[in-house]
Amino acid sequence: MANLTLLISSSPAQSQGSYSAYRFAQAAVASGHQIRGIFFYAGGADNANGLQVHLSQERNMFKLWQQLSQQLQIPLMVCVSAANRRGVINQESAEQHDLTQYSLLPPFTEVGLGELAVLRKQSDKVVQF
Repeated sequence: MANLTLLISSSPAQSQGSYSAYRFAQAAVASGHQIRGIFFYAGGADNANGLQVHLSQERNMFKLWQQLSQQLQIPLMVCVSAANRRGVINQESAEQHDLTQYSLLPPFTEVGLGELAVLRKQSDKVVQF
């Protein structure tokens, strides 16, 4: 079985890519593959915004990723630059900039692009959505 890294660059509000990646992750693990990590980049950083409000008929991708990570122990890594550009910030950054709220909540973590390079090295394949 393969070691995989998922690279999510699509916003959950703008395309089906994020949900397709979520379903792919479930299927890959069910088939015996291991997911080394999921890296959210560009518009994909929107997946890590814990302050999004969803209508009852909409999928809450933040909650789905959160549940997947907890169930399968898969790290969820968000590019710090992409996240900050979109207002997805952690508590430390909020405090540094005198903001009263932060939207990056566990199990999502802010990382640099170097973490993506580490994941790529540990994986047989990188699958981008």
